Amino acid sequence: MKEKLTDLQNRDAAVIWHPYTQHAVAKPPVPIVRANGALLYDENDREIIDAVASWWTNTIGHAHPYLADAVHAQMLELEHVIFAGFTHYPAVELAEKLLPHLPEKHSRVFFSDSGSTAVEIGVKMAIQYFHNKKIKRKKLVTFDNAFHGETFGAMSASGDLGLNNAFAEHLFEVVRIPEPYSGQEEKSAAVLREVLENNDVYAFLFEPLLQGAGGMKMYAAAALDELISICCKADVLTIADEVMTGFYRTGKMFASDYLTQKPDVVCLGKGLTAGSLPLAVTTCTEEIFTAFLSDNKKSTLFHGHSFTGNPTGCAAAIASLEILEQEKTQRDIRRVCRRQEEFLQKLKPYKNVENVRRCGTILAMDFKAEGKTDYFNNLRDRLYDYFLERDVLLRPLGNVIYIMPPYCITDGQLDKVYAVIEEALESGEF
Repeated sequence: MKEKLTDLQNRDAAVIWHPYTQHAVAKPPVPIVRANGALLYDENDREIIDAVASWWTNTIGHAHPYLADAVHAQMLELEHVIFAGFTHYPAVELAEKLLPHLPEKHSRVFFSDSGSTAVEIGVKMAIQYFHNKKIKRKKLVTFDNAFHGETFGAMSASGDLGLNNAFAEHLFEVVRIPEPYSGQEEKSAAVLREVLENNDVYAFLFEPLLQGAGGMKMYAAAALDELISICCKADVLTIADEVMTGFYRTGKMFASDYLTQKPDVVCLGKGLTAGSLPLAVTTCTEEIFTAFLSDNKKSTLFHGHSFTGNPTGCAAAIASLEILEQEKTQRDIRRVCRRQEEFLQKLKPYKNVENVRRCGTILAMDFKAEGKTDYFNNLRDRLYDYFLERDVLLRPLGNVIYIMPPYCITDGQLDKVYAVIEEALESGEF
């Protein structure tokens, strides 16, 4: 029997094209009318636990009143102003708040609107840094299963996950190396050395400690330290894509905090405004910034967009940072890390799940599945529907299940998330 659609679903079907959605076979989207904390509410006031922080963005919980008040106050004072030739307090204050959390040598903040764009800007900085210094460099190095976003540069830098096949011949060439997973650290380092010896490389771009869309695959900080050290010795810039890993997702403020060797460029987005408004930043060292200073205007980084440094977005980010720094939020982060580790141990006896792993507040596991275990594995849709029918939003990456909740999620809500996963494992359906 065909599901009866609500008015909003019917209206949506007539006019909307949703992301990552094959509309020929997709079920109607769930109409969400409000949210609070870790909960989403549909038109019938049904509660759905947002166990993936709405695409990894929501760190502090939905509809946080402190953040809402900050945005409201900023909208009444200065909602937006051109950022070329002008400045404003929210942008400067946000930069001043962010930089002390970043690697010590970072001194400059460039504003944009999304994680993909932040990565584009980081790559452009690296290319033009050597161009301005009149040094020939042509190649970018990334990991095999990387994911860096949806714009063309970010797609080029991403691995072959099957998402960008239509654009393959239009992307620029990237040299990819194996990830330094446990057991292949030496191979990864050896391949990187060989690549640097045989190519004019301007930068090494990476997701620190774990790869998101590539399957929540995790690796050790020491292995990445070795790769960054190799790049430093070869005068190759390093770019950390912390769009997903930033703002305590790994347990520390940034994944780079676990590293001894620090990146030259850091890209931030998602949790920057706790998912409230589109805002991203790319930060860099003073050395990189100085390479763009010249009497010749052609040395300028010609990048920007209409909403660069948007004051309202900056106000939201400042409020989010202030909330993250509160002792209650810090206790919540530690609690979520502890609960995830406890559930990890509980999953070990199950035979139909493997490679259970945790990095900070993020817990991931692989459901055993037939066929290729990638993003397109058919198990994904079955699992997604199974969890959603039980009022839990988990969005599998193929056969990979991960839990990445807002830090305010209650113990009771976490218990329900864990319970539906165990129920799935015990059901015999998967």
